[in-house]
Amino acid sequence: MQTLFPFPASAVLFPGLFRVGFRVRNAAFCAKIFTFATMKLTFLGTGTSQGVPVIGCRCRVCTSADRRDHRLRTSAMVETGDVRLVIDAGPDFRYQMLRTGVRHIDGILLTHEHKDHIGGLDDVRAFNFVDYPPTVHRVEIYASARTAACVRKDFDYAFAQDKYRGVPEILLHEIDVERPFTVGGVEILPVSGHHSERFTVTGYRIGRLAYLTDFKTIEDVEVEKLRGVEVLVVNALRFAEHYSHFNVAEALSLIRRVGPREAWLTHMSHDIGLQAETERMLPPGVHMAYDTLEIEIEE
Repeated sequence: MQTLFPFPASAVLFPGLFRVGFRVRNAAFCAKIFTFATMKLTFLGTGTSQGVPVIGCRCRVCTSADRRDHRLRTSAMVETGDVRLVIDAGPDFRYQMLRTGVRHIDGILLTHEHKDHIGGLDDVRAFNFVDYPPTVHRVEIYASARTAACVRKDFDYAFAQDKYRGVPEILLHEIDVERPFTVGGVEILPVSGHHSERFTVTGYRIGRLAYLTDFKTIEDVEVEKLRGVEVLVVNALRFAEHYSHFNVAEALSLIRRVGPREAWLTHMSHDIGLQAETERMLPPGVHMAYDTLEIEIEE
């Protein structure tokens, strides 16, 4: 059951529930309005490396009129207190930021070095100069050693001794994936996995939220880091097996192991089917995310 709720999205949250915009899930259980701190998760993109629609494809999903079937490359924004974090900055980063209307970010967390996750980093330049003159805001980026090395290689001009005017002003932090770190006082716990036998990938736990994308395998010790999360975001490329991404069955298996209150699938290809049809096939508490979806989480 879904009920409209006529208050600003950031003002209130019902305990134990998630709200999407003004839309409340299971509102029949709510008899009273409570106010307290919330974290907001915004899905900036929920598609795979090609996005959806795929260039040249005329399948039912790629030609769908349902905007939920239109997926930019996977990325998310997490806002908690005064801290705003973006997870991954792929080729659609510029448009994703324009669509949110934000003027500053406190950090970008990178999951791995593939282009659909780092290809838009040059566009952090806009955040550098939003208050220029006189202020130049360096954008802080957090990544594993392997991913950081790739960023330095692919965007070498941003790290040159003698930079030309207008290059991105980046402060790149190499994180220890075995230890938590903080951004603006917010503690972030890295969660490691494998994208394939060749590539590692880093997910992130922020309070009661955990965000994993491009995982294919995860060790038990890393699953333990996810215990107690309220919301789990996990990649699910399609129903068929894939050599380097969870399929739907593998994502559901991890969700059962972790036991979150709600789970959201992301990094989906056109092969997963239409949102309106596939959503109905998922177990209770598991949903397909879609671009621009906002979720509020009690902290």
